Amino acid sequence: MASKARIRIRRTPPAELGRMLAAARERTGYTQRRVSIAAGLGRSYVCLIEGGHRTPSRAAAERLADVLQLTSEERTQLYAAAVTDAGYSHPARRAA
Repeated sequence: MASKARIRIRRTPPAELGRMLAAARERTGYTQRRVSIAAGLGRSYVCLIEGGHRTPSRAAAERLADVLQLTSEERTQLYAAAVTDAGYSHPARRAA
């Protein structure tokens, strides 16, 4: 049985997104490890988001916003950058 290959397009997050998340993390006094555990995400994933190398899924963005206690302006910025068709937010994942 042949499997369907999924083609994903990497999206580049806005440059200020990672800096905003890092500042929010420092404001809460958390380490990347602490944030990743509390949000249920991999530490390397959190590191890549903060470094501007990955765009979070909508589900991951919601988890990060809650853990980092983001302001409404910060949440708006994060949610605007988040993608709804990848990672935890991928439609196939929700259907499974």
